[in-house]
Amino acid sequence: MSDAAQPGAAEVRAAAEALKNALDRHLEAVERRSAEVGDAADAARAEAAVHAAFDELAAAGEAYDEVLYDVYDEVTPFEIPGGDSMPPYAGPEEPGSLSVLVRRDYTVVEPQRLMAQAQRVTALDPDSADADEEALEGPFAGSGVHAALSVLFGEYEPDEIATRHGEFGLEEGDSTLWVIAGEEPAEPGEWLASPFEAADPERVVCRFDVSAVFDEEEDLYDEDGGGGPGGR
Repeated sequence: MSDAAQPGAAEVRAAAEALKNALDRHLEAVERRSAEVGDAADAARAEAAVHAAFDELAAAGEAYDEVLYDVYDEVTPFEIPGGDSMPPYAGPEEPGSLSVLVRRDYTVVEPQRLMAQAQRVTALDPDSADADEEALEGPFAGSGVHAALSVLFGEYEPDEIATRHGEFGLEEGDSTLWVIAGEEPAEPGEWLASPFEAADPERVVCRFDVSAVFDEEEDLYDEDGGGGPGGR
């Protein structure tokens, strides 16, 4: 990028003004929602306006933070989470059922350790080895990572694997948990063919994310006295 294209003081001031305006619009939307006395449709529109203003505020805050750092090597003392990761909630007000969807990522960093742990399981419980061998239509634990994974995830609960992942030759990655609202409980076996089609972001009541990127962001802000000049 040429020097002429680099942002300067004027761009920082413009971003600051945009952030101030976004703050005003967000507050106005919140105040309108608080004063809303109409029907459910009016309340829904007021709620949507708050979400839209929040997204605008988040974008303006991020833009200001970026240009402030580029020009002055400085950061803001606050962080506005991005609001565009999830849409506004559009599920039932009183859920009749809940679905809990969990994703945990792992890297297989020590395949031999993974297969050795699976061998220990099958040595203690030969019946589990027979079951996994039949399901895989091939050799069981000790002869391949796929078979070892089948043995271990069949033997241990996912939460236990998450706690002991290092023992199994795995390295933990990102994870997320979504709680999704539904109207009626599903019939037995109804969703087994497509278990994750219910992952509708508009029905998410709450979610919990774990990622190394969050730790990295905290470390960047903690450098040089916790987010002061050059602390990004």
